[in-house]
Amino acid sequence: MSYKVKYGLPEEVTFCTKCVMSNQRPASAVEFKHTIDSKKTTLHIDQNGVCDACRVAEQKESIDWNKREEELLKLLDKHRSKDGSYDCLVPGSGGKDSAYQAHVLKYKYGMNPLTVTWPPILYTEYGYKNWKNWVDSGFDNITFTRNGKIMKLLTKLGIENLMHPFQTFMLGQKNLGPKLAAKFGIPLIFYGENEAEYGNPIADTTTSLRDKAFFSFNNMDEIYLGGVSVKELKEKYGVTEGDILPYLPLPAEELSRTNIEVHYLGYYLKWTPQEVYYYAVDNTGFKARPFRTQGTYSKYNSIDDKIDDLHYYTTFIKFGIGRATYDASQEIRNQHITREEGVALVKKFDGEFPDRYFNEVMDYLEIKPERFHELCDQFRSEHLWGKDSVGQWQLRHNVWGGGLNDQDK
Repeated sequence: MSYKVKYGLPEEVTFCTKCVMSNQRPASAVEFKHTIDSKKTTLHIDQNGVCDACRVAEQKESIDWNKREEELLKLLDKHRSKDGSYDCLVPGSGGKDSAYQAHVLKYKYGMNPLTVTWPPILYTEYGYKNWKNWVDSGFDNITFTRNGKIMKLLTKLGIENLMHPFQTFMLGQKNLGPKLAAKFGIPLIFYGENEAEYGNPIADTTTSLRDKAFFSFNNMDEIYLGGVSVKELKEKYGVTEGDILPYLPLPAEELSRTNIEVHYLGYYLKWTPQEVYYYAVDNTGFKARPFRTQGTYSKYNSIDDKIDDLHYYTTFIKFGIGRATYDASQEIRNQHITREEGVALVKKFDGEFPDRYFNEVMDYLEIKPERFHELCDQFRSEHLWGKDSVGQWQLRHNVWGGGLNDQDK
């Protein structure tokens, strides 16, 4: 039987034989437009059943990390400030990854990083404390406090039109660092893990910012935010170009004049999320939540924003991939759990509804809870979801082979 397929996803659902991720995982960078480029959309699983992210994890074991660190030292020595000015920029929220990056660069390698923060839509108590502890552990920080009215509108539109509550937040977060680096003449931007770690198209490990097309734009009229064109945002919602500029990258003409380099610290230093977490705890005061995150089994990943949990629930609705799948796949690749354990964790936690902050989020966005659930049903793709004998939505295929259609295989 043929089903309607949304979002340019592969019609046949397959799972990696090493981790628990499926080929439905979007692998392209966050886009302005409301459509998805079907040419490079999803995680690739090769003829042996192994996904790109697992292949990258295998390759990491054969890397000469001492040689990579030597490359890092040469890069840092080239740009190290001699007059006390900032010589690198680290975007982040004070979560475990950005805390680790900034602390290692400053206190191990003697750099002078400027940290920059695009704050969460709705801070959790733990997220705000971790950000404050991070800054208080020894860093200058610029926090961009965005227009709350516009952020609220774009987040609401992102849910209504894309079932993507984080789209505009991710755009603002991604574009803040390069714009501030250009403004202050800072030559280096450091991100954490290379995008290839998660099956995205393999990112360049060292590149000029001006060579990265997704850090610039040419035509404002071609941009969509929250699934709505800039023209419609202006005409229907009274939004000005000034209102949306914080979410956009540098104009192409301005970007062409920069010599800023973008680097991934995970290329130079072996990056293991659990070890990064322990480092952040010991050195920057990072603390996990005292309770399990809904939708998964972990307590320390993506805990800054009350909308985080809802975001991962929407990926479960759209792609059949929940938060436990992301967490378990990462831990399998780092050999902290077996695939069998990962399957059990996905079976137990994936798709759990995040009700802890749900009503507060809906009140903030002025969305009726029942409307959100109606939208969820509208954004389910027929090739992923069907109803069981009692009318409940179920995945047609899941990693333990218990989906509605798995018996047909």
